[in-house]
Amino acid sequence: MNLSNFRFATDDQGIALATWDMPARSMNVITSEVGEELLRIVEEVASNTAIKGCVIASGKESFSGGADLSMLESFGKEYAKLRKSEGEEEAASFFFEKVRGLSLLYRRLETCGKPFAAAIQGSCLGGGFELALACHFRVAADDDKTRVGVPEIKVGLFPGAGGTQRIARLMPTGDALQMMFKGEQIRPQAAKGMGLVHTLAKREEVVAVAMKWIADGGKGVQPWDDPKFRLPSGKVFSGAGMQIWPPANAIYRRETNDNYPAAKALLQSVFEGLQLPMDLALKVESRYFAHILRSKEAAAMIRTLFLSLGELNKGARRPASVPPNSLKKIGIVGAGFMGAGIAYVSALAGFEVVLVDRTMEEAEKGKALSHKLVTDQVMKGRAKTADRDVLLGRITPSTDYAALASCDLVIEAVFEDPKVKAEVIGKIGAAIGKDCVLASNTSTLPISGLAKASARSGDFIGIHFFSPVERMLLVEVIMGRETGDKALAAALDYVRAIKKTPIVVNDARGFYANRCVGAYIREGHLMLMEGVPAAMIENLGKMAGMPVGPLSLNDEVAVDLAWKIVKATKAAEPQAVDPVQEELLSAMVETHGRLGRKNGRGFYDYPEKGQGRKKLWQGLKELQPQHLDPDAIDKDEIKKRFLVAQALEAARTMAEGVITDPREADVGSILGFGFAPFTGGTISYIDGMGAKRFVELAERLQSKHGARFAPPPLLREMASKGESFYGRFTATPKKAA
Repeated sequence: MNLSNFRFATDDQGIALATWDMPARSMNVITSEVGEELLRIVEEVASNTAIKGCVIASGKESFSGGADLSMLESFGKEYAKLRKSEGEEEAASFFFEKVRGLSLLYRRLETCGKPFAAAIQGSCLGGGFELALACHFRVAADDDKTRVGVPEIKVGLFPGAGGTQRIARLMPTGDALQMMFKGEQIRPQAAKGMGLVHTLAKREEVVAVAMKWIADGGKGVQPWDDPKFRLPSGKVFSGAGMQIWPPANAIYRRETNDNYPAAKALLQSVFEGLQLPMDLALKVESRYFAHILRSKEAAAMIRTLFLSLGELNKGARRPASVPPNSLKKIGIVGAGFMGAGIAYVSALAGFEVVLVDRTMEEAEKGKALSHKLVTDQVMKGRAKTADRDVLLGRITPSTDYAALASCDLVIEAVFEDPKVKAEVIGKIGAAIGKDCVLASNTSTLPISGLAKASARSGDFIGIHFFSPVERMLLVEVIMGRETGDKALAAALDYVRAIKKTPIVVNDARGFYANRCVGAYIREGHLMLMEGVPAAMIENLGKMAGMPVGPLSLNDEVAVDLAWKIVKATKAAEPQAVDPVQEELLSAMVETHGRLGRKNGRGFYDYPEKGQGRKKLWQGLKELQPQHLDPDAIDKDEIKKRFLVAQALEAARTMAEGVITDPREADVGSILGFGFAPFTGGTISYIDGMGAKRFVELAERLQSKHGARFAPPPLLREMASKGESFYGRFTATPKKAA
């Protein structure tokens, strides 16, 4: 056979080996061409009497990352074209058959009459894992790099190539649903325990073990094609089934608030599919998948959380003129919570780290955070004691700025005070070499102002981490007025090395993420003072798609920090401060001493560890000038206010040139502050609604709730011209003019 994505050979025992090794790609992915070649392999195995069976293996470090989502996106474009030329019925039929192709291919593989085995190593995810599930035997490499799973739910889809039906026939229904809803990557031992793989082997032996299974008489029949097969949890309409489905539906609603069509379709596919023979069940799954693939939620999430995220992670904003950096040693000044977290992620990425603070005790305390974080991983079986020793060996605590002399990049992470930072930046500048880039981890202070304390402002840049550093995936890379390409490239290379996603932001008070999330928190404050019950504010915030309510979020970031920001903003721009919010925060902090979670008293009361759950502070009612009737409140409007307030702030940052690329605005909003992922992000929320409709909605809210909902001139212009952000901002300049 003439194959370009596979190597195909048969040994002297008649066992074929199909080695998947796509040229010019670091990872095997499923494309139309791969599907065509795999079908030819299946037909060759099925029809050739000299072949006993076939092992599918990978010629790369990993088995497969899944389907190429740009291929699925192209199906949608073809559908739209056909709909215009041939009509809805013809287009829908074409789309269904296209979408169903992979499912039919996998079904042909598992029913061809010959045994197929999958030899899994590295990542085996999405459509790649669905291919493995269609094989009659699965052996996985028992090592730290191997993972299996179906993460499609994270980009607005669900396993649509037979995954919902095969997983639900291999595992108890509740476990299968939980696995698919979470979309997590599963380690080899857990996968074996769950029945997702049959056996484990050393990486170098997985192919041999798979081939031996065929040689020993492995059968080419799946359990569900055996007439004696029984579902792991029994029939859907049975006593056992009724213990599963009502709670599953309730959990779905609690977790999604009906914002994620893919989650509902997944639930329906499993519920209906388990009542049908396999071929009909797969057809049901394909119908739901075709419907979801055309949904606006899937389109938005695929664009932002797959395409845009991938582009940014690969260096879409990196200056092409700067050669790759060879960063080896990172300096961090300030061993507090943020600095210690930066030290940990840097050491974890393999960098040598110098951690400087005023006293050795403080520097050692900062290093101790790394010890705790790695120990937590060791206790969970995700790291070994030796790994901890190696990581800690990379971190050198110190009180001497001279220890920074050999660093390639130094990050200042001291207290958020311009005078303190200026003093520290001056000391760092005197100690570092001429090729070293100096960065500040600041969340509020303008980078251009801080750069004045540096002798080389062109090599000064902001690298804003979010808390907690080890968990948050986003980093804002902030350009000062004089920041040069060298500093930008170094910052982006570093962020990529620590496996976080960078967005490039031009200098402004609050930068991007804090401005948008500040609008969310402010809206919660103002609703409270309007008389909306606090519990309703919190619940409707989550129903709108945010991870937590605005009051809870304010407690996490600290109520007194919000109060400091309001006071600082008032000093610089008095008109930018809402007096109602100012009154609330003053009462919370100054009058009642409620600082947030950090002192156990904020909008919530926090019990001692292990003493129960947090509860909304009853005293909030006394701070409200009035109390509205909950039944008379327009709940849909509340949800819109939360999202529109943030989207408007994002639009203003685009208009001001703070953010110059809509991809970064969208990715940053989801990774940075959890903006309703089903929308695709703040800018996609506007584009998905259309600028004209969005402006009309904002104006209605403005007339009712005030000037903060006034659309910026840019949005009004876009509405009048029928433009979108993704259509208008096609270029991605490094800096605003």
